[in-house]
Amino acid sequence: MTKTAKGAVELTARQSRFVEEYLIDLNAKQAAIRAGYSERSAEVTASRLLSNAKVAAAIQERKTARSARTKIDADYVLHRLVEIDQMDVLDILNDDGGLKPIKEWPVAWRRYVSGMDVSEIWGMNGDEREQIGVLKKIKWPDKVKNLDMLGKHVDVQAWKEKVEHSLPDDAAAVILAARRRSGKSE
Repeated sequence: MTKTAKGAVELTARQSRFVEEYLIDLNAKQAAIRAGYSERSAEVTASRLLSNAKVAAAIQERKTARSARTKIDADYVLHRLVEIDQMDVLDILNDDGGLKPIKEWPVAWRRYVSGMDVSEIWGMNGDEREQIGVLKKIKWPDKVKNLDMLGKHVDVQAWKEKVEHSLPDDAAAVILAARRRSGKSE
């Protein structure tokens, strides 16, 4: 048996290794395999390990320690989501519609731009090949997905999933008849 950093939870060596491996990518099946469990039964083993109270406590303890160490917590994530939500394309455009130099972009744009593609456009001027333009494409974060994550983070009721169940019109009669057959009262 091994103890975690705080010594609160005792685990076997393989359970401890599973915890370490799981925290790498949160893929339980692969963590079980990397920890030395059978590949054939890794999915079942991983599920069993995640259901084990001691293993779950060790995982939570390590996640909490990692959050403290990296200073990444729910407030950090929420702050970043708000930064993305407030990104305005006008912050990176000149008055003529061209892109400002990257060094003039606000920090949020430099952090969160998802992609950038710059292509030179060439044409022929007689026998000479010359550049006739530059195409610049900027891919920014998915604002709808970002709003969805923000809404879930702050518990916006519009994001609550509704599950509606419908029963046949005679469902009550069927249930009542079944109860009578079993001798249970109404």
